[in-house]
Amino acid sequence: MTHFWEIASELKNNSTSFVVITVISSKGSAPQDPGAKAIVTEAGLHWGTIGGGKVEAKAINYSLNLLAKSCNSEPELITWNLQKDIGMSCGGEITYLFETNYSVTWSIAIFGAGHVSQALCRLLVNLNCHITCIDSRPDWLAKLPTSNNLKKIMLDDPKSILPSLNKNYYFVVMTQGHTTDLPILKELFSLYPKAPYIGTIGSKIKGLKLKKELQQFGIAENDIKKFHCPIGLSMGSNHPYEIAVSVSAQLLQVRDQWISLTSETELKLFAPNLTEML
Repeated sequence: MTHFWEIASELKNNSTSFVVITVISSKGSAPQDPGAKAIVTEAGLHWGTIGGGKVEAKAINYSLNLLAKSCNSEPELITWNLQKDIGMSCGGEITYLFETNYSVTWSIAIFGAGHVSQALCRLLVNLNCHITCIDSRPDWLAKLPTSNNLKKIMLDDPKSILPSLNKNYYFVVMTQGHTTDLPILKELFSLYPKAPYIGTIGSKIKGLKLKKELQQFGIAENDIKKFHCPIGLSMGSNHPYEIAVSVSAQLLQVRDQWISLTSETELKLFAPNLTEML
């Protein structure tokens, strides 16, 4: 069992979705004892065994179907008759518990590890997300909390990490000032103009100046309209933690809107008549 927890923890830390199958009970000539466990990832059986042969193959296929739903589902308790449901020659029944653990897909990239970033990271590590904080100053990165869902990256040129990220990231730019923010923003809007969130800490005046410079750089006006500067909801004071609370709230708000919009778009694509009925 110690090995099981190590494997499960490793998969979680690596953002790998998996299903844990546990033998709960059995009757008659069952192929495995209660308490036996197996872990299934999208690649198939990853660890352990819960019976082998046809019954294990069926349990693996059932797990793969659960993973295909792309979200955590309620634990399922299922009893299969080995003859009727599995097609085995031996009699008996076996009951399995299926528990889905789907990996997090909410990824946030924060450029800058200054005072507000320190507070923001300390709030976000408590949420179901993955954070990447990039800065050129190793001493400031060292001050960040240690957490499985926070990655600290030291780069002399922070924007050089952008090609290795993707359009689904939420991008928060809070470096040392305008001159270091702008090159990152130019690269961001060039690579991922449709990202769910691109925002920079600063005043309304800074926001207007950045939008003008981005437009001069050739960024489309519709993309610039979605740019957040100042960032955060209109609440609280200029204390780093109060700013961090307002930014966290805005990120959550945009995330929920984005999920709702994405779900509605998928529904229209795959069931256009259904959306008219809702």
